[in-house]
Amino acid sequence: MSSAHLRISFVRRGHSSSGGAESYLKRLAAGVCALGHEATLVTTAEWPREEWPFGAIHQLKGESPMQFAEQFEALRSRVGGDVVMSLERVWSCDVYRAGDGVHRAWLDQRAKLSSPLRRVAHALNRKHLATLRLEQALFGRGSAQRVIANSTMVKSEIRALYGYPAAQIDVVHNGVPVELFKPTAERRTASRAKLGLAADDMAVLFVGSGWERKGLRFAIEAVEACANPRMRLLVAGRGSEGGYRSAAARFLGVVSDLPSLYGAADIFLLPTIYDPFSNASLEALAAGVPVVTTRANGFSEILSDAVHGSIIEAPDDVASITAALRLWSERSRREEARPRLLELAGDFDISANVARTLEILLQAAASADSTSGKMRKI
Repeated sequence: MSSAHLRISFVRRGHSSSGGAESYLKRLAAGVCALGHEATLVTTAEWPREEWPFGAIHQLKGESPMQFAEQFEALRSRVGGDVVMSLERVWSCDVYRAGDGVHRAWLDQRAKLSSPLRRVAHALNRKHLATLRLEQALFGRGSAQRVIANSTMVKSEIRALYGYPAAQIDVVHNGVPVELFKPTAERRTASRAKLGLAADDMAVLFVGSGWERKGLRFAIEAVEACANPRMRLLVAGRGSEGGYRSAAARFLGVVSDLPSLYGAADIFLLPTIYDPFSNASLEALAAGVPVVTTRANGFSEILSDAVHGSIIEAPDDVASITAALRLWSERSRREEARPRLLELAGDFDISANVARTLEILLQAAASADSTSGKMRKI
């Protein structure tokens, strides 16, 4: 294998137009291809072929995580390449990117806020059990030769829950195209007008799907508790509105023009129960918007509390979330923070993520070559 040309097989089940993992994978593939490498995708029929202009695409029929993992394992010998990087829990791979975090850790966090009956139901859920089996294979049995964690939080969870060797875990924080989200006065004016926001309206933005995990109910409770008639909670993403209806919340659905949406916001709020490293939080940072989130968001480890936003210790601490919203409602505080927000965001451009990830893939491929003594077929 030449270090100047790497053939990478990426693995990701399913597709969502609003999915952070899909957006990240496309940015990563674009980056590695721009550097002269090849990218193949192994996925399911849900991934539109036109959404993968980077190379070959293999679409499997497995509908469940376990079915997909089984079919991918059978396919591996027929997919040529130098290294397999999976963004999906499978039975084995060269490099596993734990972008979805640790399922065991998420279930533990969820249990703290669930009734005894719901905890039992979650423990017996077949999908959860299958996911834990795959996770055990990757971490517990070490069938992932190397792991990329997108936060130190996730690395610590993998070590603590599965005993996976720390030396084989690399922390590579998420990255976004920072320039794309850079705020401008023109964008803000146009976006707020489109949303019907008055000049003195306080726009609190929540972006994400999987609303239970992201803590939407706590966001709504905190905005309601602020009792500010000018405060608006804008909710972007896919979910069922039925259990979250509130006069304080406005549901926007899936929004394609996210840079404009962040440009309209005054505060970004994500009181998540568990998030390995929220891409949406990083996008808000790149837009110069202070972020109010929880310690359970791996993104929080790059923040300085009361400088770039606020870090809440527990997602159900509505009083602390409310206090943070009131703190960042002060225009002068937001304006003072904006240069520091943009400066921090500059350290997390997607280019830095691509460079470090590619370095790990090259090392993994070289290690495979030295072990086999020849080019390996993945």
